[in-house]
Amino acid sequence: MRRRALLLLFLFFALTASFQKTVTSFPTPAVQTSATSANPRVQTIQFASKLVRATLPYNVLLPVDYNQPAAKSKRYPVLYLLHGLTGHYSNWIEHTRLADYAAGYDVIIVMPEGNNGWYTDSATVPSEKYESYILQELIPDVEQRFRASSAREGRAIGGLSMGGYGALKFGFKYPQTFVFVASLSGALDAASWTEADLKGLEFIWRTLQPVYGAEHSETRAANDLGKLYRELPAERIAALPYIYVDCGTEDALLSTNRSFVDILLTRKIPHEFRRLPGGHSWTYWDAQVQEVLRIFARKFGK
Repeated sequence: MRRRALLLLFLFFALTASFQKTVTSFPTPAVQTSATSANPRVQTIQFASKLVRATLPYNVLLPVDYNQPAAKSKRYPVLYLLHGLTGHYSNWIEHTRLADYAAGYDVIIVMPEGNNGWYTDSATVPSEKYESYILQELIPDVEQRFRASSAREGRAIGGLSMGGYGALKFGFKYPQTFVFVASLSGALDAASWTEADLKGLEFIWRTLQPVYGAEHSETRAANDLGKLYRELPAERIAALPYIYVDCGTEDALLSTNRSFVDILLTRKIPHEFRRLPGGHSWTYWDAQVQEVLRIFARKFGK
């Protein structure tokens, strides 16, 4: 009953966080679609993915000095920010003041489209390769189009809810690619949820079942964060990116996040974990994305 109650709350928060336009007290900025729009720092790339066989747009937020003559030879670190379940690539620009916060940092921020694919290569739909898309198509395209760092020390990835799960998974599977990973209110045990867990929650199951397949599928095992971090060989711990996890004290996913952090503590995996006032909402994520920027700049910025 406790697990089902948690999932019911998660469904409520996921839906309200994605569709409510008035969760914050500040105006929602318009999505910018080109370098000639009102905010020249925000560009939208219409990327035709061969792996997903669809156009997957992504937003790019450029540093303030990016187009200045003095910066023409400058390469910038990159932060990839992932959206949550029912969300889209435009969410971070629409629902937060990210453009204002990022103005104080020399960093390119990329916000990709992940649909409801859990940033995972689907076990049942061959064309839904949302994990491979990020690594094999998105990152190379960003580094070809923009003056983005191609070094591990210049790449970070973070996300909220479903995106927090995705970020921690990418950090585990591709430690040579990212130096820092951040999860805000992460849905960290998604790969272990079963149909029985989700009775009455058909919406969530309809997104999970095509991705992970049967209860004991190889795809589930390969993407179960708890299993992955718990069974990580000790000699590989030093190679992991630095991990940041936070969750609101009123968030239904707090216990999930605490359980995951217990694994990090047991395995002595370097990380930061913060429990902060707030729920599964854009008000909370607007505040915490500022901390992600600060940590990335403090620990890894040049």
